[in-house]
Amino acid sequence: MERRVALKNMAVALGGLISLPAWAEGWNRASVASLQPILSADQDLLLADIVETIIPATDTPGAKALGVHSFIQKMVADCYEKSVQQNFVSGLTTVAGLARQTGKSFGALEEIQRLNLLKQLEQATDADQKSFYRLVKSLTIQGYMTSEYVMTNITKYELVPGRYHGCVPVKTKALTEKK
Repeated sequence: MERRVALKNMAVALGGLISLPAWAEGWNRASVASLQPILSADQDLLLADIVETIIPATDTPGAKALGVHSFIQKMVADCYEKSVQQNFVSGLTTVAGLARQTGKSFGALEEIQRLNLLKQLEQATDADQKSFYRLVKSLTIQGYMTSEYVMTNITKYELVPGRYHGCVPVKTKALTEKK
């Protein structure tokens, strides 16, 4: 390798490392948000109520308080095919329709009624309703368990788990019996 090429590559790498913090600090909730949201405001509120029903607030915040519904919307919009996105939106419409049959919106239902409605989706014969519920439930759990609150306050996340203790004396039963 020529010295000029090596120096040029090192200069480019150094410039990239210097500009990286400024570039990363520009990230915020607005810049990470989907450019084309797939849900209306009413559907977003419905999704928030659904995730709160799946993981309600107890002595820890619920899924709605941690913004899991925004995580789900971002995941579906950016990581799934159009057919899954359409099934997701139609599943929310189905939930709203089933709730309207009781005369109330999903958020106005009692907790038991909301749980029964979600169980109805889980046990439905329609494959689209089942897949909608499975998708929402799995993304709710994933979003909740990987949220900053859970990772720092509940699971005590460690970047590298386990410890290495090199020079530790080992006592085994066989060695102690011979003495």
